[in-house]
Amino acid sequence: MALTETQLDVLTEIFNVGAGRAAASLSEIVGDEVLLSVPRVEFYRACDINASVLSLASVRLGSVQQKFKGPFNMAASLLFTEERALEIVQEMLGSQVQMEDLIEYEQEAMCEVGNIILNACLSAMADMLNITFESTLPEYSSDTPDIVIGRITSDIDNPLMLILHMNMIIEKRRSQGTLIFWLSSSSLEDLTLHLDQFLARI
Repeated sequence: MALTETQLDVLTEIFNVGAGRAAASLSEIVGDEVLLSVPRVEFYRACDINASVLSLASVRLGSVQQKFKGPFNMAASLLFTEERALEIVQEMLGSQVQMEDLIEYEQEAMCEVGNIILNACLSAMADMLNITFESTLPEYSSDTPDIVIGRITSDIDNPLMLILHMNMIIEKRRSQGTLIFWLSSSSLEDLTLHLDQFLARI
């Protein structure tokens, strides 16, 4: 079951609103303008997901994961190449912190970044679709792409994926992250129902 072009357009607009909220919050943290874009939303089955599809070529990936419960349930993960994740942490802590000292701050800082971005996207969805979500605390991990992606795609209860490719620009440095929402067939059906209800109201 795939989303229609109109439904994908609504999701793209929802996530653009969420990206704007996240960028504003991140800008306050780093003390400089942060730009976030959501250029496209794509739909996949878990069995079709790999590092190439996610546009994440790296020795190691960092992943911030949260689960959201509401009228439909979703798990979400924000993926960055680890070297980009460390650059983001450095921007958050200040350039006076040396790159080799960042590892000890990586988990806490990336959980904060992930929490801001994921919750901004879900709060935008909740506001626009007139629903509510409860979320778990963010969890950060890093590993090889095969292991990180394998953890996501091995959830047999949630075989469907919505993929967002997102660019982040901080002080003219560009980082690329990938946001993945994975959900069950019934959750996707409930999501499309709420999207259609939203479309009927406008």
